[in-house]
Amino acid sequence: MGFFGLFSSQDEKRKEEVRTGARAPDRNERARCWDARDNFYKCLDKHEVIDSLTGEGKKTADKNCAQEDKAFQDNCATAWVTYFKKYRVAEYQKKKTLERLQKEGANKVDM
Repeated sequence: MGFFGLFSSQDEKRKEEVRTGARAPDRNERARCWDARDNFYKCLDKHEVIDSLTGEGKKTADKNCAQEDKAFQDNCATAWVTYFKKYRVAEYQKKKTLERLQKEGANKVDM
C-alpha cells in the first residue's frame, strides 16, 4: 500500500515531498516543472491572461487552462507555483512601466 497507506510508490512519495518543499527537486524534476510552467504560460498567453491568481484572469485561467495549471501544480513545489505566477505579473508590470517611461522620454541610466 505504501508509506502509511498514503503513497503507492517511492516515486509518488518523492514527488509529494518535492511539491511540498520537504525535498529539493533534482535536475529532471526542475526540468519537468519548467516545462509545465511554460505550457501553462502558453495557455495563459493564448487567452490573454496576465494574472492567473485574481479577478477575471483567474476565472479565465480556471476555465481554459485548468489542465495545464494542474500539471504545473503537480510538477512544481507549491512555493514555486506561487512565485512563478506572481513573477509573471511583476514582469508584465515592469515591461509596461519601462514602455511608459520610454514614451515619456526618460533617460536610461547605466549603473
